[in-house]
Amino acid sequence: MAVQTGLGEPRGPWFVSPELDPDGRGRWDVPGSERGPGRRGWRGRMLTALAVVALSMVSGAAAGSWVAGRDAPGPAAASAAPVPAELVTAAEKTVPGVVSVMVGSGSGASASGSGFAIDHEQHIVTNDHILAKGGSGPVTVETSDGRRFTAEVVGREPSSDLAVLKVPASAGLSPLPLAKPNATRVGEPVLAVGSPLGLSGTVTAGIVSALNRQVRIGNGRHAAVQTDASINPGNSGGPLVNARGEVVGVNTAIATIDGNGSIGIGFAIPIDQVQQTADTIIGRGG
Repeated sequence: MAVQTGLGEPRGPWFVSPELDPDGRGRWDVPGSERGPGRRGWRGRMLTALAVVALSMVSGAAAGSWVAGRDAPGPAAASAAPVPAELVTAAEKTVPGVVSVMVGSGSGASASGSGFAIDHEQHIVTNDHILAKGGSGPVTVETSDGRRFTAEVVGREPSSDLAVLKVPASAGLSPLPLAKPNATRVGEPVLAVGSPLGLSGTVTAGIVSALNRQVRIGNGRHAAVQTDASINPGNSGGPLVNARGEVVGVNTAIATIDGNGSIGIGFAIPIDQVQQTADTIIGRGG
């Protein structure tokens, strides 16, 4: 049986912006300036310095809040921002239809990520790069209540980084409603749901930061939904849902600086592309 690792699936195809080299390193030099191999210009050093300052500020603020919480738990608790009721409802509706996806075994290539049910026939959408990372090994899914099922790979579409799985009817997964094409708006609140770092049923909140962002997904460049909802290893293949609990995209990639960790910029395959590709795969594979 597949074993889910603690770190989950690596974050998939890395976003490469027009300002980045093919390997993901930033081009921060002033045009026409000289630069030796492996060195960044003044903008890169400034960005690094700002990142350190920001990290120090956040760490200091967190420490201050912790100390304040010890001395005066009432005011510290009152300062927490209220969670919109609609997002709580959306999370309750979404989690039962989301699964952890595990590919391979402990003795060979293995990978893990997320997926979600799209119909009552127990078809599950996920990312193709999870299956590719698992080396075409056996696929197992784990439901939100801890049950495990062997999944059939109905079909894969590497060019769009999407794949469809199917589990037995006994899984009883609740299909997630899909948002209408072109209905997603910049600024609307969204939730990323999945199994980051192997922690199933995790929900993170953010907004739609941009639409039609050109990113490298699968074997080519595609328009994606950009979000600041936290996306980490293991979120790949999970749904990005709006406040009504409708899937607006499939979480697939993040942007990085020098290939190191999430910087709060994630990308999801738009739901209209997901639905079209999934319908095609299911039509071919049953």
